[in-house]
Formats: sequence, structure tokens, C-alpha cells
Amino acid sequence: MAIILSIFLLSIIAGFIQRTTGFGFGIFIMTMLPFLMPSYAEATALTGLLAMSNSIYIAIRMHRYVHWRKVVPILSAFMVVSTLSIFCLKKIDDVVLRYVLGVVLILFSVYFWFFNRKIHLRPNLPTQIGTGVLSGLMGGFFNMQGPPAVLYFISTTKDKNTYMAMAQVYMLSGNIIMALVRTYNGFMTRAVGMGYLYGIGGVAIGTTIGGYLFRHLSNGIFKYIVYTYIGISGLVILMTAAR
Repeated sequence: MAIILSIFLLSIIAGFIQRTTGFGFGIFIMTMLPFLMPSYAEATALTGLLAMSNSIYIAIRMHRYVHWRKVVPILSAFMVVSTLSIFCLKKIDDVVLRYVLGVVLILFSVYFWFFNRKIHLRPNLPTQIGTGVLSGLMGGFFNMQGPPAVLYFISTTKDKNTYMAMAQVYMLSGNIIMALVRTYNGFMTRAVGMGYLYGIGGVAIGTTIGGYLFRHLSNGIFKYIVYTYIGISGLVILMTAAR
């Protein structure tokens, strides 16, 4: 019962974060989910399914804002790199991945706190491919393909609706691809299916609340709270993995 409630509550918060900021579902939920699932690979599989469900509704509602020429090159590079990363996931020790995940979360926290307003990207092909490669590595190993793509979309769009639409279409497409590859690799287990049933209601609740705030409130302070939490979570994961 404790696991069911934990997945449900985590899904509410993760859905809320994703709908409010355009990313962060995997970053948030993967701070705890690996400790609730039988294996790290199954945690990434469940995260991907829940995040995919989160993005479907948003992508359909906001599809008219999507500029496909900015999405397709990134998505193409992402497909190749994330697929290779998922295959490598079968050969990497869970403890090693948790160490890496902890460090990555801390670095993300530091980056978003201090550097997110100082870096501006150009919408050219090298930038798009580089973004897709980084996103593919993060997506394949941690189901956190969002941060590199978010930086690109924020830097190349002029309004929040265009940014949100492109981010969610990208997340949805990426999660569909990774779900197929994870299924082929045997990561879609009964535990993942049960976890999805526990979490999907929470995703719907979090997405609904987050959508309201996205339309009516500034989320600047909220985002910095999330960034701080990400860094703390990275430290917790490092300490737990060291035991």
C-alpha cells in the first residue's frame, strides 16, 4: 500500500511540474522511483510511460503552435542515441547509474540556478543535432531527455505557448520511441504495468492543476524551488548509493 500511495503522489507532483514548466517529469520522479521499483531499468520504463501520458493531452491541445523544422532534427538524433543508450542500460550496474544520476541532478540544479539566462542557442543544424545527442543520452539512461531540449526550445521560441507545444511534442515522440525500445529489451514488466495503473490518476490530477497555473500564474519562484529540490535529491541519491 505504501508503494501504491508513493507512486500516486509522486505522479501528481511530477505531472504538475511538467505541465507548469514544460519539463521535469523524469527529473522529479526518478529521484524516488528507483527505490520503489524492482530495478532501475523498470523505473525508467515506468517513468517514460507516465511522462508519455502526461504529454499526450498537452501536445494535442497545443499542436498548432509546433514548428516542426525545429523539432525533427533533434528528434532524429535523439532516436539513434537513446536507442543505443537503452541497449547499454542492460550491461551497466544499477549502483553505478545511481551515482551518475546523483551527480547529473546536482549539475542540473547548479546550471538552472546560475546559468539558464546567460546561454542563448541558435536554431541551426549543429545545435539541433548536439541537443538531440545530449537529450538521447539523458533519455536512454535516466528518462530525463528534457533539459537539453528545453534549453534549445526556450532559446529559439518567443512565447510560452510555442515553447510548451514544441517541448511536449518532443517529449511525447521521444517517450514513444523509448517505450518501444524498452519493450524490446524486456523492461516492460508486470511491475511496470501495475505501477502505471497506480500513477496514471496522479498524472491526470497534476496535469490539470499545473495547466491552471501555467495559464494564470508566474512560475519563476516555483521553478527555483524545484531546482533546489533537484540538487538535494541528487545528494540523497549519492548518499543512498554509497550504502
